[in-house]
Amino acid sequence: MGRFQFLLACALALLASSITSAEIVEHFFHVQNLTVQRLCHEQVITTINGTLPGPVISVREGDNLVIHVVNQPPYNITIHWHGVFQLLSAWADGPSYVTQCPIRPGRTYAYKFNITGQEGTLFWHAHVSWLRATVYGALIIKPRFGNSYPFPSPYEEFPILLGEYWDANVVDIENQALATGVAPKISNAFTINGQPGDLYPCSQTDTYKLEVIQGKTYMLRIINAALNNQLFFKIANHKMKVVAIDAAYTETYVTDVIILSPGQTTDVLFTANQPLGSYYMAARPYFSAQGLPFDNTTTSGIIVYQGAKSATPIMPALPAFNDTPTAYKFYTNITGFPGGPHWVPVPLQVDEHMFITFGGNLAPCEGGSAKCGGIFGQRFSASMNNESFQLPSKLSMLQAFYSNNKKGIYTTDFPDNPPLVFDYTNPSNALNQSIIFAPKSTKVKTLKYGSTVEIVLQSTALIATESHPIHFHGFSFHVLAQGFGNYDTENDPRKFNLVNPQIRNTIAVTTGGWAVIRFTANNPGIWYVHCHIELHLSWGLAMAFEVENGRTPSSTLPPPPIDLPKC
Repeated sequence: MGRFQFLLACALALLASSITSAEIVEHFFHVQNLTVQRLCHEQVITTINGTLPGPVISVREGDNLVIHVVNQPPYNITIHWHGVFQLLSAWADGPSYVTQCPIRPGRTYAYKFNITGQEGTLFWHAHVSWLRATVYGALIIKPRFGNSYPFPSPYEEFPILLGEYWDANVVDIENQALATGVAPKISNAFTINGQPGDLYPCSQTDTYKLEVIQGKTYMLRIINAALNNQLFFKIANHKMKVVAIDAAYTETYVTDVIILSPGQTTDVLFTANQPLGSYYMAARPYFSAQGLPFDNTTTSGIIVYQGAKSATPIMPALPAFNDTPTAYKFYTNITGFPGGPHWVPVPLQVDEHMFITFGGNLAPCEGGSAKCGGIFGQRFSASMNNESFQLPSKLSMLQAFYSNNKKGIYTTDFPDNPPLVFDYTNPSNALNQSIIFAPKSTKVKTLKYGSTVEIVLQSTALIATESHPIHFHGFSFHVLAQGFGNYDTENDPRKFNLVNPQIRNTIAVTTGGWAVIRFTANNPGIWYVHCHIELHLSWGLAMAFEVENGRTPSSTLPPPPIDLPKC
């Protein structure tokens, strides 16, 4: 009996340990206006808790998050927890009119979800209009108590959020562009942790500074929270070791430059192994579309060695804005970390094959003889498989899915393949009016629970040849291969990495090229897939997956929260 009681006590102790290792992490998000001084002007922006960026959320794998959003006028708001799987908590994912209706001004809503099977850096941001220009913050997931990183622990860790700033009201900018059919005003600056840096006018004091101790190793959790630009990032005279991307560990990759598309995160280690002094960290755009305007400026922060006497920072030599070879080298050289924490092997049996083309389009200018500001007097648009996505407004798609009341909300006929086969990446097709128009629709692809899906993501040259970051809500995926030109169904599968491919939730598909990804649909609900360049999302470069319920409670979407916002 004594032995039995001892074993029982041990078992209960282990159970209690596993339960207490997960905590409830609770925050209050007050959506409010803030007047800031940037670039020689005052501007009113929308923020969380009056800060830019918003508060850092730090959790451990297994924790439960409860975020109370208190929305003050004047705008609707939702918050997306970018990269979080939301296993059986699709109601908390956040995209407006996809998984919920907006939180109206003067209302509150509590997001509640668990974080399991992920470690690293993610972020949160608004998912209504262009509000994520200033409504964003870091979401850091550390190992559970008792677990450690699969690399030596750094001396300190710092989130580095790369942002994009307009000296204007971003909601007005988007609304004007959508009303006239033109491309919107480009940004005025980029930022590091909310500060543009001293390379911009009136910004000598608006520079993020980081003090380090010579000889110590630090982790930078770098997040591209910009709306419309991929960004190169360098630290003068320092190498960086990439150890994770999109909250998935990687094999260590040493580089002096990284690139992140909007929505991507990269964790790097750097050692302060240079002479005492000051060193710029800097970011500037990678912009591959020829002939189009963009914000060709550079944001900077300063790394200062403790005890340094020199006040003049050293500047890194950043790649040219159109340096596609450097971008491609970084994006394709990262590999996954088999055997590391939360590693998921590549599923080898594929149940669904899809081929999705995407890029710019035109839409007819309403009103017969009316003229819009786009090419040929039409309206700029974008699409996937020639379907330009249009959000519903009467009910969220997830509510329609749950209640099996889809009529008038969405249809389930998103095509597995493009309706027209052509030379996708040939620039001579850029303004081909016979293929450049795409109808507006709200179409989804239905997937059986547990099915494995392989997708060829094929960029097109319509309107312009450029790199598009494609973000998946609810899933991460294995990146099997990437390349330039049109995907070759016979020869390119020979390039697949089925051993240690990188795992991402956002992929920057190569300029004028393709990528092949694979994932398992193990989470019921409606899951948005879209370009994470906000400009292209506004134009309709999106689709959604409807993942059916499984046959057990653990594979069935639970009912919506009773306080879910109403449309």
